[in-house]
Amino acid sequence: MASPYAYIAPFFLIFGAFGLYPLLYTGWIALHRVEMTGLDQSEWVGWENFSKILQDSEFWTAVFNTFVIGVISTVPQLLVALGLAHLLNYKLRASTFWRTLILTPYATSVATAALVFALVFRADGGLLNWVLHFVGFGNTDWGNGEWTSKIAISVIVIWRWTGYNALIYLAAMQSVPTELYEAASIDGATRWQQFRKVTIPSLRPTILFTIVISTIGSMQLFGEPLLLQGGTLGSIGGSEHQYETLSIYLYNYGWKLGHLGPAAAVAWTMLALLLLIALINWIIGRFMRKSAV
Repeated sequence: MASPYAYIAPFFLIFGAFGLYPLLYTGWIALHRVEMTGLDQSEWVGWENFSKILQDSEFWTAVFNTFVIGVISTVPQLLVALGLAHLLNYKLRASTFWRTLILTPYATSVATAALVFALVFRADGGLLNWVLHFVGFGNTDWGNGEWTSKIAISVIVIWRWTGYNALIYLAAMQSVPTELYEAASIDGATRWQQFRKVTIPSLRPTILFTIVISTIGSMQLFGEPLLLQGGTLGSIGGSEHQYETLSIYLYNYGWKLGHLGPAAAVAWTMLALLLLIALINWIIGRFMRKSAV
């Protein structure tokens, strides 16, 4: 009788040690004044840390930047991934090669990708500015621009995660019954109509899943903005915090300033925002399912 519990016990032990305990401990720190220089000393402050960050204009700048970068990276990324998956779903020569190729960026480390794209987006001598200058456009200061910096970070995210999402969509497409496509073909539906009327409705749960996962990834965006310009500018999200994300904001409070209480409050605020976004996605998904019946 005890053997089933023994089989699943390792998961719960690991989850408790590395998932639940850090979450609860972070919540405890968020309600105390704890400094990096004195981890053994704490003072109860209640909601003071949350009040402090919510009254900080820089926090709301980080929220706005995180949301904007998330939107302009997630939407194109998932659309391109859906298109690639649709192409790979047909019988292509060397299909394994193409599937491996589009997954290669995902296997690249964040640091490597960010450093390479930092060279591409350099204002002085960057590859992209060289191409723009060659075709007649002037140089662009990608890192210091309000929107150009967000676009640069989004390009890195799109490059890394498009192939991963494309393979998820491909796996979901291959589970769609072929009878549906055959029936649509007999009714005279073109490939585009089959894609719109058969493939997309069948992929709705998968699309919702990738939206949620991409949202979580956007909320945790750290390496790309940190390394875009590097140094002091990267660690504060630009000269005017134009691409500072919530993770960068948390990093500044916790590891640069050493104030662990507000940093923990930021972490729990990020969790609350994620739960809110997940709830909105769930409501939208439920509405779409009802409308499809």
